[in-house]
Amino acid sequence: MSEQLKKHIRSIPDFPKEGILFKDISTLLKNKAAFKKAVDSMAKVVKGKKIDYVLSIESRGFIFGAALAYKLGAGFVPVRKKGKLPAETISVNYSLEYGTDTLEMHKDAIKPNSKILIVDDLLATGGTMSAVVQLAEKVQAKIFGIIFLIELCDLKGREKLKGYPVYSILKY
Repeated sequence: MSEQLKKHIRSIPDFPKEGILFKDISTLLKNKAAFKKAVDSMAKVVKGKKIDYVLSIESRGFIFGAALAYKLGAGFVPVRKKGKLPAETISVNYSLEYGTDTLEMHKDAIKPNSKILIVDDLLATGGTMSAVVQLAEKVQAKIFGIIFLIELCDLKGREKLKGYPVYSILKY
């Protein structure tokens, strides 16, 4: 099945900068059968598990995170860049290739010991996702798993998420 989904992902060379082969999911999203198959494949990973919340990162992670939360009967918690959420937040700083950034979520979004699933569209180096894990740990959530539509295996992002179950539907 993963080969069928891969047919719907466009590769764009040298985007956003030279030397990067960008995996464009917009071609998968616009195909209703492929999008459904992608969401259903992600949902199968947690079938039968009681998930309280799905955490997801802006912006493409929201697409899959919201769909999975709906399908699983769970709440959806957005994780955003600094200054985008209106109520009191908790935050974590993380390193980027050229500097740092900050991710935030509402302080009251998740009750301690809640079972959560963290969702994003793509795992590359793992830096952003390890920051989301830190946010979840700050509120004492129980991370059931971390799931991605796409994993770029050569970048070894999974190594930054050791200790947590990591799932990916498509591997490149």
